[in-house]
Amino acid sequence: MHQPIDLDHIRHLYRTYTDDLDRAREQQRALLAPPTSMKAQLDDIEAEITYLLLREARPQTVVEIGTFHGWSTTWILRALRDNKTGHLYSYDIVDHVVREVPGELSEGRWTFTQGDARENLEKIPDTADFLFIDAAHSAGFARWYIRDLFPRMRPGIPVCVHDVFHGRRPLPFTEGAVVLRWLAERENAWFTASPARAPEIHDRLAHIKRSLALGHPLRDSRDNPMLFFTLR
Repeated sequence: MHQPIDLDHIRHLYRTYTDDLDRAREQQRALLAPPTSMKAQLDDIEAEITYLLLREARPQTVVEIGTFHGWSTTWILRALRDNKTGHLYSYDIVDHVVREVPGELSEGRWTFTQGDARENLEKIPDTADFLFIDAAHSAGFARWYIRDLFPRMRPGIPVCVHDVFHGRRPLPFTEGAVVLRWLAERENAWFTASPARAPEIHDRLAHIKRSLALGHPLRDSRDNPMLFFTLR
């Protein structure tokens, strides 16, 4: 069973993997510059937390639903590369990611399936050790993965769901509202570094990053709306 995801644990991970994260950040920074100029969806802190959780968990099988241009994909693959183990299975209805993920990251550790994940459930490994979701943000999509995908996953795995906390709370009838209600019903703890929802946590992590010389931003953005939890 993985350790609960909370501020103390994330601070510990930042300190444990400082040097590796610094290198990963600079390698990711290069993807944002010409000629690649990758379009990035994740903000810095949520991308770094994802990397750090992957480093700690050392998963053999990672499932990513929603890739777009590959910013999250490259962060995940970089963590697997640094772990020297693990394979990523990604799913999206568009295939932009195939043309943008560097071969040195993907070779031997990545499988991409184009198509709606809801229509490819049988292709999603039920042995996943880590689950990352950043796709359709509708209530219906959330109900699908709660009903059909989560039961296929093993209890205790880390789960990341993007675009939940752009405000103090998600709008009604959205993915975030459905997931948070499901977590509350199960008394399943969760974590976010969103300044809209948890400004003190965001500021503390920003302070930790500065103290570790990780404060120079990759992206000019501080939204960090991702939700993290351990599946129970």
